[in-house]
Order: sequence, then C-alpha cells, then structure tokens
Amino acid sequence: MASEDKPTRASFSGHIGFVLASAAAAVGLGNLWRFPYLTSHYGGGIFVLVYILMAVTFGFTLLVAEVAIGRKTGKSCIRAFAELCYKYRWIGYVEMIVPILIVSYYMVIGGWVTKWFVLSVTDMSAVSSDPGYWWSYITGDIAGMSDPIIWFAVFAAVCFLCVYVGVDRGIEKVSRVLMPTLLILTGAIILYEMTLPDIWDGLVFYLDPDLSKLSAGTFLGAVSQIFYSLSIAMGIMITYGSYMRKQDNIEKAVRNISVIDTGTAILMGLMIVPVAYMFGFGDSKSMGLLFTAMPQVFQSMPGGAVIGPLFYILVLFAAVTSAVALLEAVVSQFGDWLTLRRHRAIVVSFCILIPLGLLVVFGFGPLMTDFSPFDQGAGWLGILDTLSNTIIMPLVAISTCLFVTFAIGVRSVTDEVESCGNRFRSKTLFTWMVRVICPVFLAIMLVLGLLDMYGVFTVY
Repeated sequence: MASEDKPTRASFSGHIGFVLASAAAAVGLGNLWRFPYLTSHYGGGIFVLVYILMAVTFGFTLLVAEVAIGRKTGKSCIRAFAELCYKYRWIGYVEMIVPILIVSYYMVIGGWVTKWFVLSVTDMSAVSSDPGYWWSYITGDIAGMSDPIIWFAVFAAVCFLCVYVGVDRGIEKVSRVLMPTLLILTGAIILYEMTLPDIWDGLVFYLDPDLSKLSAGTFLGAVSQIFYSLSIAMGIMITYGSYMRKQDNIEKAVRNISVIDTGTAILMGLMIVPVAYMFGFGDSKSMGLLFTAMPQVFQSMPGGAVIGPLFYILVLFAAVTSAVALLEAVVSQFGDWLTLRRHRAIVVSFCILIPLGLLVVFGFGPLMTDFSPFDQGAGWLGILDTLSNTIIMPLVAISTCLFVTFAIGVRSVTDEVESCGNRFRSKTLFTWMVRVICPVFLAIMLVLGLLDMYGVFTVY
C-alpha cells in the first residue's frame, strides 16, 4: 500500500523543519486564547506551576510515544495503530474524531481573530470602549450572523489553501519568520504593560503559586490544556512523526517542541492575564479575554494604533498554522482510511468540517443551546470542546499508553527513539510514565471530569 500513501504524504526538510512545523502546530490559539482564560479561572500562578510540571512529564511522554509511532510506521493514526497491532486499530478511529471536532470550532475562533485584526485597523476604539462588544458580535446582536459566517469562511478558505499547498511548503517556511516575530512583539507589549500603575496585583495573581487555590480543577484544567496546546491525542503528532526522517533525534525534537510551546504559553499568559486582572477580568472563565482585555491595552498604550494591528495579524498567523496542523491530520487520516488521493481527501474534509463550523457559528445565535452539562455556557463550541478535551482525548491518551505497554511493548518505542544513533536519555522516566503514572493519573482525571460535568462532584 506504500504507493497509495504517497499522494497524502508530505515531508519536512530536517530536524529544524520538523521542530518548527510541530511547534507551529502547538503554538497557536491554545497558547493565546485558551491558556490565559484557564489560568485566570484556575487560580493564576498555581495553575501555571501545575501546567509546567505536567508539560515536562506527561506532555513529554505522550509526545515521544506519538511521534515514535508515526515515524516507525510512516502513516497517520488509523493505519499506524493497525499496522503495529491490528486489533487495536480502533484507537486510530477514535483519535481521528478529535481533530475533526476541534478544527471545526477552531476555524470559527480564527474567524473572530481575523475580524479583530480588521477592527484593530479600522475601529479599535469601539471594541476597547465596550468589554461586551465581543459577545454582542458573536451572538449576532451587532451585525447579525452574516458577519461571523463571512469571517469564518475567509479563515477556513486560507486553511484549506495552505493544506492544499502542503505543510512542508507552507507552515515550515512561515514559521521561520512568524514565531520569532510573535515572541519579540509579545516581549515588547509585556515591557509596556509593566509600566502600567495598577499592574502589580495582576502580576502577583499570575506568578504567585498560591497553594490555597489548588484544587482538582487545577489539575483537570492543566491536563485539558496539555492535550490542546501540545496537540496530543489528536493524531497530529503521529501524522507529523510519519513525515520525520529516520536520522532525526525524536527526544531532542520533542524537548524543543515542549520548551517552545510551554515558554510561549507562559509569555502569552504574562501578556494577557495580569492586564485582564487589572481591567476586572480576574477569576474569569470567559473565552473572550484575548478579544476584550487586549484591545483596552492597545487603546491606552503609545503607538497602540500600530501595535494592535501587528499583534492581531501575528495572532492570526499563529491561528492559521495550528488550524492547518489540525486540518492536515484530518486530511491525512481520510486519505489513509479511504485510500484517497490528497485532493480528494481535502474535498471530503471540506464537506464535513464546514457544516460543523457553521453549526458552531449559529450555536451563538439561532441555534444556541443549553445542553447541560456539555455546553459549559458556550453553545456548540462548548459541546465540541468538552467532548474532545474532557472525554475523548483522555481516553485516547490512556489507550495509547496501554497500547505501548501491552500491545507493542515499551521497547518498540524506545528502540525507535534510539534508531537515529543517539541514546534515549529519558528512557527510565518515559518507561515509568507510560506504563504506570500516565494511565493511572489520566484515568482519575477522566472520572473527575465526568463527575464534574454531571454535577456529582465539583472540582473547583
């Protein structure tokens, strides 16, 4: 079947290309949109500390496992699991659901970012003067639902075009310019925010790991964010691993990806959470911090009329790279599953994802639902996010650990890591994590998440 795989396969130019493309898949709205509002809700500094600890243990372990499985088989998640142990092929099918659910609402949020970039150029004062502008916009109170639909369509079209061109010619090249520029601009905005007279309390909230705020919800939120931010249990890293060259060092690449993603998340949180706290958005679980707090910063800062548009265009590019990574996983999986040429797999993906995206858009308007416990106050976006991050992704991660331990053996993964000729320095940590700690802890988090959803046990 190798010849049939080729139309859906891409490749990276080497270690740097793999790291940049994979980091671009990880660094995106998960860092800029999701991490700040979860940090704000789950106790500030204590959430940041728990997230870092979990990133260097759980995140590292699961990333190594997925990348190794992808490179060992040269296939996306469905065929990868089937090739290594056919009776466990169902893991690939379950994993395939995750990027389908996430990319459908991710493109909607990308549409919001696109709109905010345009507003930052044309009328940022209207947004910054009314903290409720974002909610009024997405619910159609300002211009009806046609405007959110248009910007969703624009963002989706860009993503499908990038996938059609290919991740090796798209994400990798853009990332070489995008990521350093985004980090430099973020640093500049943070330096300005440090001059604001009322920023200190926000800094303490963000940086002080107050143990009194530690709860089961802190761990549950951190687990969810690890999956989302590092693109774990989505099939993305198995797909990207299948593009990786045999001579490249998996352990080194995964560490680089983890450091880039975690460092970026902390920087983005430092940029958004303290100032959001200062403007009265502390302890907020609102999805709109990126769209409500930052416009007020740009409105008040010198040169904000220039910095604001530059910031949102960079956020837009980061959103595109992550969305393209999700979309690439979907296209690759459909191509492998249905044995389709790449362009046909793209068409199939389009026919499934666009209607789901429209459902999310209308979920804030005429199709708004109160389907408790899944909506979490966010309509169909909340339903899809809860299904993917609270239920399916933990199940996939647990299943992957059990698959590595009992189906193919841990040595099968560690040998793949060492096949480049370098010693796997974290082999002992990886072995204990994948065999015992990860599956047990994630099973506990899955149960707590389900109990919390149904109101049996409140985690926070």
